[in-house]
Amino acid sequence: MSIEQRSSKPSTAPSLVARHYWMVLVVVLVADVMDLVDATVANLAGPSIRADLGGGDTTLQWVLAAYTTAFALGLVTSGRLGDLFGRRRMFLVGMAGFTLASLACGLAPGAGWLIVARVLQGLFGAVMIPQGLALVKVAFPPEELGKAFIPFGPVMGLAGVAGPILAGWLIDANLAGSEWRAIFLINVPIGVVAFALAWRYLPHETGENRNARLDLRGVTLLTVASAMLMVPLVQGRELGWPAWTWVLMIGSLGVFALFVWSERRSAHPVIEPSLFQKRSFVVGLVVIAAFFTALTGFTLAFNLLMQLGLGWTPLHSGLSLIPWALGTAIGAGLAGAFLAAKLGRATLQLGLGIALVGMVGLWWSVGHFGTDLTSWSVAPALLVSGFGSGLVFVPLFGYILGDVSEAEVGTGSGLLNAVQQFSGAIGVAALGTLFFSRVELDGGFVGATQVVLVCATVLYAVTLALVGLLPKVAQEERA
Repeated sequence: MSIEQRSSKPSTAPSLVARHYWMVLVVVLVADVMDLVDATVANLAGPSIRADLGGGDTTLQWVLAAYTTAFALGLVTSGRLGDLFGRRRMFLVGMAGFTLASLACGLAPGAGWLIVARVLQGLFGAVMIPQGLALVKVAFPPEELGKAFIPFGPVMGLAGVAGPILAGWLIDANLAGSEWRAIFLINVPIGVVAFALAWRYLPHETGENRNARLDLRGVTLLTVASAMLMVPLVQGRELGWPAWTWVLMIGSLGVFALFVWSERRSAHPVIEPSLFQKRSFVVGLVVIAAFFTALTGFTLAFNLLMQLGLGWTPLHSGLSLIPWALGTAIGAGLAGAFLAAKLGRATLQLGLGIALVGMVGLWWSVGHFGTDLTSWSVAPALLVSGFGSGLVFVPLFGYILGDVSEAEVGTGSGLLNAVQQFSGAIGVAALGTLFFSRVELDGGFVGATQVVLVCATVLYAVTLALVGLLPKVAQEERA
């Protein structure tokens, strides 16, 4: 699940008539839903994609990790691109590119083509999504702005529940022989309509800043470091972990450090260097990384267990995840409505504690029922785990940003979003590799899933321990 990037306050512009600024919100919501669904449903379609296009386990991991890795890297610079070229223009470019990349995914003749198309999808999605919030702020008059954010939670929650069900139905229905391709091709008509609406209704205030510059050296170092980490994590197991995989992974740490050094000396840094001097923010990065690595690894392993281990159809698998998605939506709704305001930082600790209990329950259910596992036997644990995770989603960013200044909020929230997405890719790469390794060792999907669930539980426990180091007051409460 992607958390909407906050941005610094855009320059003011004349308010649009009411029906126009509500149409801006519709366009932004459509873009966010497209991103959320494409980031998650590929998990469900993974086994079908591999069965159709061929390739090994690493092919499946690349199909999943390519999108989130590209999205994460794009998020680091997309806010700056909006400053350079205008938010409206970059949103339109992102929407057009995302739609065309979705078409390329749906028409992919082979796994390599699909992986490249997924990279492009992620990059264009990263260009599009961060501009949305700024455009909503520009379009809505101040007295109406509060109402604009009300639909985000329910709409994204509904998309999280309905997305896997729709994807499972599309794959099983095999419309015109499309199988898994339909989950990407459905973006094309939606994207065309959304682009037309965006062209018609998005405000022409562009947000261009002639003094803005893009730190190409920083972007290059960050991209190289990320590639040095991701490639061996995904390919290492299949190749038998040759020496170069370890050299690249260890070397990536040095390049990440070089990136931080470069940012501190850049006149136009991609990330505000002062953020790395705030202990609470650095701790927050670790919290985000651990939480979303665990979350993504768990969903990948469970999808593989259902389809490859138990032989369930994509639709059956999607329906089986309803308790988790429903619990997440309820938890997020309660946290946003009153729990976070009433309990403060304790909401995060409560949510993580509940999610941890749910994960232990899921581990027990998988081990106890084994290949006799049913949708009903895992529903309680999925509901509990989802509910706990939902309590964390809404307030987490606010507390991590609790000690940052107003000038740092935009960059800080952008970096948190990027780390969230990159951690999802790490979850697919690292925990996915662990999963397939365990399957190869004893041939059991049940045992492999339990191993990943143990890792996810440990990561949740680490996150729970670190949350106490975050600021007591959220950014929104302090402002």
